[in-house]
Amino acid sequence: MGGDHGPAVVVQGALRACRELGVRIVLVGPKEVVKAELQRAGGTGDAVEVVDAPEVVGMGEAVTRATLKKRSSIQVGLEKVRDGEAEAFFSAGNTAACWTIAKIVLGTLEEVDRPALAAVVPSRKGFTVLIDVGANVQCKARQLEEFAVMGHAYTRGVFHVAHPRVGLMSLGEEDTKGTDLTKEVLEVLKASDLNFVGNVEGHDIYTGDVDVVVMDGFTGNVALKTSESLAESLVALLREELMRTPVRRLGAWLARGAFRALKRRTDPAE
Repeated sequence: MGGDHGPAVVVQGALRACRELGVRIVLVGPKEVVKAELQRAGGTGDAVEVVDAPEVVGMGEAVTRATLKKRSSIQVGLEKVRDGEAEAFFSAGNTAACWTIAKIVLGTLEEVDRPALAAVVPSRKGFTVLIDVGANVQCKARQLEEFAVMGHAYTRGVFHVAHPRVGLMSLGEEDTKGTDLTKEVLEVLKASDLNFVGNVEGHDIYTGDVDVVVMDGFTGNVALKTSESLAESLVALLREELMRTPVRRLGAWLARGAFRALKRRTDPAE
């Protein structure tokens, strides 16, 4: 029910996933609303199931344990995962509601208290996982340690990297660089069982020399939004330059496959 244009685009995307990925989809929300969107999108068959959830968490709603709606689409969807009736949960809705309810319904990894948001960005050698990118603006040392554990687990589980290299975002690679917080976290991660490579800097996000970059949510969100804007700007600038002369336009046409692939790799929507 969430997102800028939900539920219409959510239903359309779910149906496309059924066609292209061969998955079964459970759509959770007010039953009559969801069914109407399904009919409008031409979706029928055994690949889509509709589960009624009469309540909706609005995109702008503040979320606390006291204000949670017990039969919201987020709550009901996550219960499906908890009960083994679904393999994964996706939502374009209220982010705070998603991770708050997920923590309550699904729990967390052992020793992890604070959920975090992870983002995956392309690097020269594959992908880099950034964590946290916005859920926790102010962090304690213990929480950054938890982010490192979660980033490590995610990279192993999703990208099948046996020993993910974990780095801590700082002002420089030297142990003496950074804030009091990063210096404290550095010593903790050094003593951990993780494959910790030490402090890293902003440019290390894209070199491929580290698999996980740990940072507080404020720093991570700035890094993510800057990266998204830079990617879009570079594509626009490249297109502008390629259109300047007939010879360049011909070259661009001949290399259009490479340009499409580059756009896909750098597109924030991907």
